[in-house]
Amino acid sequence: MTETRIRSYDGSTERHTSVESSEETSKVAVTTCPECDGRLATDTEHGETVCTECGLVVDENGIDRGPEWRAFDSAERDSKSRVGAPTTNMMHDKGLSTNIGWQNKDGYGKSLSTRQRRQMQRLRTWNERFRTRDSKERNLKQALGEIDRMASALGLPETVRETASVIYRRALSDNLLPGRSIEGVATAALYAAARQAGNPRSLDEFTAVSRVDKMELTRTYRYIIRELKLEVQPADPESYVSRFVSRLELNEEVDRLARELLSTAKDEGITSGKSPVGLAASAVYAAALLSNQKVTQSQVSAVADVSEVTIRNRYKELLEAADHLTA
Repeated sequence: MTETRIRSYDGSTERHTSVESSEETSKVAVTTCPECDGRLATDTEHGETVCTECGLVVDENGIDRGPEWRAFDSAERDSKSRVGAPTTNMMHDKGLSTNIGWQNKDGYGKSLSTRQRRQMQRLRTWNERFRTRDSKERNLKQALGEIDRMASALGLPETVRETASVIYRRALSDNLLPGRSIEGVATAALYAAARQAGNPRSLDEFTAVSRVDKMELTRTYRYIIRELKLEVQPADPESYVSRFVSRLELNEEVDRLARELLSTAKDEGITSGKSPVGLAASAVYAAALLSNQKVTQSQVSAVADVSEVTIRNRYKELLEAADHLTA
């Protein structure tokens, strides 16, 4: 839209009228040749649009908005691209700051002199100082590093790390950290994110890779959930089955039977109030017995990090529920 100013002849006040540009109103998609109504084709090499019937050049000097280089696979396309990575919540500055590499080489791959190395080291030092301008950014940088370290140790996907970073940023903005450790809040955020994404890990697994004990983790987790009003569903025992089966090197039949046992137990209402990790471990052990797979209670206990007594009690309940349903 273009605004046109109109002044009356009697010298009175000006009137402002919005008039559509003639260029905008005259834009009509041309799909056929104006001479012979033939089909039009675009010649990307010469930047022209020509008629396939009579050869009339309808448009010339077309703009090619693509890159000037060619790539034949995704790896080559990424290596030739001159734009940076997308913004991410997993970095305290969302990946928008400058990062000086650790290699002491120039753009041609040649080694730097001693004087240039000292200068680059000073630049790296000051660059790190400028990346964290205040205490909140230093706090966030340390916490996101902890989240990334624990997620890598637990084998959690990138989506869980992104969610945990968002949860920690909310806790930091709501001033929930005073009186609590950075490691505790970061671990609680990652635990909540894993539960929300349907890829949970047990508290014992988090305690093994975290720098806080189990009591502090549970207390901080309940506080974060309550203050941020996060909706976290109870962990589903079936979400642990595939991981336990893979660690025990069992086949797909065990995985299927274990899920059927858990589904039957859920219908019978015997899973309420019981640990999902213990139920999953017991279902895997019971399914291994039904499919004649050689696995002991101690092996399942070591993989799931639950006691053998729990497995012994729960797997009997699962088998009884399955027998009661088929009876």
